[in-house]
Amino acid sequence: MSIEVLSDYPVQLEIPIAWGEMDAFQHVNNLVYLRWFESARMAYLDRCQYASIMQREGVGPILRDSSCRYRIPLTYPGNVISAVKVTKVEQDRCTMKHVLYSLDHGAIAAEGEAVIVFVNYQQNCKAPIPAAIRDFILTHEPQTPETVE
Repeated sequence: MSIEVLSDYPVQLEIPIAWGEMDAFQHVNNLVYLRWFESARMAYLDRCQYASIMQREGVGPILRDSSCRYRIPLTYPGNVISAVKVTKVEQDRCTMKHVLYSLDHGAIAAEGEAVIVFVNYQQNCKAPIPAAIRDFILTHEPQTPETVE
């Protein structure tokens, strides 16, 4: 299935809406949208093989901040596509854009942004993005601007 508004998002996950994700107002709870963003973000990082890099180098990602703009309330039953792409690469961080597309509405249900900072977990300090992750991003998303500081 190809959806035009998602064409430049390299990671897309189709997720069914679960009954238990609805709240007392009979729509999907706002926090669930952020969880769906997280699922796509982690799938992206999995493609970068972050876990093996983290194990080898001691450097890995941590979420600095995230935001979400809710556009459409969602309800059970239904399916969404959580999509993510990197929009900016800096020395020790990258910015990711998230989109949540409702298959039932045929429209974007939410969009957001996340900043991922890379940390040396052994020294408890920020670290440069590992070369293998940076190379993966720039190879798979050549339109992503790279900022060198």
